[in-house]
Amino acid sequence: MSTRETPAGAARVTMIDIARHAGVSKSTVSLVLQGSPLVKAETREKVVAAIEALGYVYNRGAANLRGQRSNIVGMVINDLANPFFAELAVGIERVFHAAGYIPFIANTIENPKRQGEVLRSMSEHDIAGLIICPARGTRPSDIETMAQLGVPVVLAMRRLAGPRYSSVTPDNLRGARRATEHLLALGHRRIAFFGGYSDMIAQNDRCGGYQAALAAAGLPVDPMLVIEGPPNRECGQNAIGHVLDMAAPPTAALCFNDVVAFGVLSGLERRGLAAGRDFALVGFDDVAEARHTNPPLTTVHVDTGALGERAAHQVLRMIHGDARPEEFVSDVDLVVRASCGAATGRLQ
Repeated sequence: MSTRETPAGAARVTMIDIARHAGVSKSTVSLVLQGSPLVKAETREKVVAAIEALGYVYNRGAANLRGQRSNIVGMVINDLANPFFAELAVGIERVFHAAGYIPFIANTIENPKRQGEVLRSMSEHDIAGLIICPARGTRPSDIETMAQLGVPVVLAMRRLAGPRYSSVTPDNLRGARRATEHLLALGHRRIAFFGGYSDMIAQNDRCGGYQAALAAAGLPVDPMLVIEGPPNRECGQNAIGHVLDMAAPPTAALCFNDVVAFGVLSGLERRGLAAGRDFALVGFDDVAEARHTNPPLTTVHVDTGALGERAAHQVLRMIHGDARPEEFVSDVDLVVRASCGAATGRLQ
């Protein structure tokens, strides 16, 4: 801990005192003390003025001790209500627990502002490493401060454009292409894509795989059949209702994830229709619930737990001095169940 060297019994000035006086976060004070170029000149002047006013003395020895970080690791998840991310978190926690690290988990509910608050709090707790599933709208600069503080950062499930960070993701493009090819092989020619937003890299990859399969089959991509929306059940319900009211409705759909597909199942049931009989449906992720829906959901299988474990191992490697970024892309396969109206099994 940084302190002002004062007589015994006197109050000690800390970085938190400086932060309060200057109206900034503790992490910003830390960046100023380190001479980081990330801090704006105006902010730097406020911090310097607070340091002079309170008589703070930077204790370099204590700063060096902080280089020996705690055994707390941050897990910032964008949507713990989605069972996929809950399964991912379990895989991450399993590795950290075995290695003697304590996970500090936070759910950002897809809110970049909330995410920023969480990251600031974690920086003040001097975490040893960070795994983050970025919220929609996250900019590389939003997590750059953590890296500048020397915190190993690994992106899980969602990559970011710009600076290269270690990451773990499934092969989204291949999985979506394989799923669409399967629907084409079943005879479908009007196939929709439901869920996600075009400003999400994962959605670009999955929708891109869907479009690539259509193009390879000589079919045009009908933009009216690509329905964007939040990756949740409500999106699936709304999307299936919308396309079934078209003059030439699709006969099948690939969903951005299983949760959207669950919403489609509900939407079909409300109209007295059934997936696999009246409409072919495929999800993405293969969460545990997918095999228990009615009918069981055909979906692109992602080994979620293994991806979580891989992310944790990446962080541990970086904590122990290997800072080389690693972009790991896991293989996927298609698990065929009753919702697409075909024989069941696993297709590579």
